Amino acid sequence: MSLRYLNKIVIVTGGSKGIGRGIVKAFVENGAKVVFCARGGAAGEALEAELNKAGPGSCKFVPCDVSKEADIQRLIAVTAERHGSIDCLVNNAGWHPPHKPTDDTTAEEFRDLLNLNLVSYFLASKYALPYLRQRHGNIINVSSLTAAIGQKDAAPYVATKGAIVSMTKAMAVDESLHNVRVNCLSPGNVMTPLWEELAGQTPDAAATIKLAETHQVMGRMGTEAECGLTALYLAADATFCTGIDLLMSGGAELNYGVKSQIPD
Repeated sequence: MSLRYLNKIVIVTGGSKGIGRGIVKAFVENGAKVVFCARGGAAGEALEAELNKAGPGSCKFVPCDVSKEADIQRLIAVTAERHGSIDCLVNNAGWHPPHKPTDDTTAEEFRDLLNLNLVSYFLASKYALPYLRQRHGNIINVSSLTAAIGQKDAAPYVATKGAIVSMTKAMAVDESLHNVRVNCLSPGNVMTPLWEELAGQTPDAAATIKLAETHQVMGRMGTEAECGLTALYLAADATFCTGIDLLMSGGAELNYGVKSQIPD
């Protein structure tokens, strides 16, 4: 079997669990040399050991808080010093806060989420671009299906994800001058530790997950592995695609459904 990203240098933010873990794994399994980051050290170190043992590519975990510009600069610098180049940046780190009505959301909460979910993508791209331009590389920004369809009691989160899609298109225009592609991957319901955590905050977690499975016309939720393969496609195969938003949703946006909300 041919390796689709052999010896390419990839950075993945938020790569120790969930969608990021699936992306790191897919690239390593296809021969890439991956540098990935997260705030929690134990999960990152465990994944590094697991994937380096399995190969055929390799990975390096770097502790990093992407809400801090200096940490992002260090992540890019460590990668450049270790490998000498960068072929692909996957901006994935982010958070979905518990659902909360607009009336109960503070400006500080909104600003903090913007910094984590959006500004970090901008800064990582900014500092990686000098290296990506040299290699005619690409950026993959992980957004969310909610950017296209909205979500109840999640206005700040949806706003950050919508901004990611728009920023992707703008950067694609700018970076076309340097033969750097910039694309977006927007998952719908994917079974991740964060999804399980959010489900656990409901009265019946199992029922919440079961209900979420019915929201896709495919009748199930997506997987971390499928997210990884989709990101790999954008990096390795979609060489005539830039500025696109690829919905990986299982058809959650299709067909009619009960959407009306009856006021209390």
